[in-house]
Amino acid sequence: MPLTLYVDGDRWRAHLRAMLATHPQIVPVAKGNGYGLGIPRLARKAGWLGVDTLAVGSYREVSEAAPRFDGSVLVLSPYRQFDEAAVFDKRVIHTVGRLQDIEQLASRDDRPRVVLERVTSMLRHGLDAADLRRAGRMVADAGLQVEGVALHLPLSQRSHVAEVERLMTDVVAAGLPTEQIFVSHLTRAELHTLANAYPDYSFRPRIGTELWLGDREAMPVRATVLDAHGVERGDVFGYRGRTAPRAGTILVVSGGTANGIGLEAPSGGATLKQRATVIARGGLDAAGFVRSPFTIDGKQRLFAEPPHMQISMLYLPAGARVPHVGEEVAVRVRYTATSFDQVVVS
Repeated sequence: MPLTLYVDGDRWRAHLRAMLATHPQIVPVAKGNGYGLGIPRLARKAGWLGVDTLAVGSYREVSEAAPRFDGSVLVLSPYRQFDEAAVFDKRVIHTVGRLQDIEQLASRDDRPRVVLERVTSMLRHGLDAADLRRAGRMVADAGLQVEGVALHLPLSQRSHVAEVERLMTDVVAAGLPTEQIFVSHLTRAELHTLANAYPDYSFRPRIGTELWLGDREAMPVRATVLDAHGVERGDVFGYRGRTAPRAGTILVVSGGTANGIGLEAPSGGATLKQRATVIARGGLDAAGFVRSPFTIDGKQRLFAEPPHMQISMLYLPAGARVPHVGEEVAVRVRYTATSFDQVVVS
């Protein structure tokens, strides 16, 4: 009775090969829930692609990736001395964004491998221009192995080239013993422009969503119908004793809050249309008629009540076709926020 992610294996693998051909310096990212596919599977696929470096989100994810991938493992979360999960291994590359963390790593005897992160307009992690220059002197004195500089750019509809050019001025001035620049959220055209502008450097795109989820049509998600109950207007149902607004069917399908159904991550709508949609959906929530992500015969159906932990209850109006128990129905999900009961790769 699962919520299932189906993957057309041939089509998915063809997409991965096409991405590698387009971005030969790619650093695949496998973090969080593994984009719905799981970190272990993505680590194996990174090895299949033949890349030399795989990025994970945190130190706790290293143990999921490293046994299944033979290359270097870049940890995207910045190193902190108090992180008890920190892994020190010759294959692990630490991201560093503070001078005090460089000092701590420099005190170790195993000469850790590091990537120095330059803070961007995101203002998330990283060194400013002055500290990047200081970091260059510190790593040289300490003998740390500098694998590159990281630039994590925001998701933006505007070009990142001007910002990266400003940041690269700081990188060049720092005199670091590296030619690798690890970048996030740059387009193919932007990467081409920067590669031509800085021929002495290698720009390595860290890509997750576009790589693993770039062909969504090859990755349908389906829920299993578990039960169907006819109701008349006024019939009581569900945890909260709601009443049916009119005759129809309460359809019980697999997939609930434990899977991430009904817990959609905020998208941060940037346009007026997106914000208006959020307001409209809020009105539906208040009225108790909430559109679900489940689609039956091309129509997106309403939740009969908020999703339960393992299942969801949908309301089908009278006259609508009622799927039989065991039938699968389509469901739209945010892959990065969904825990599937099973993943089936053909």
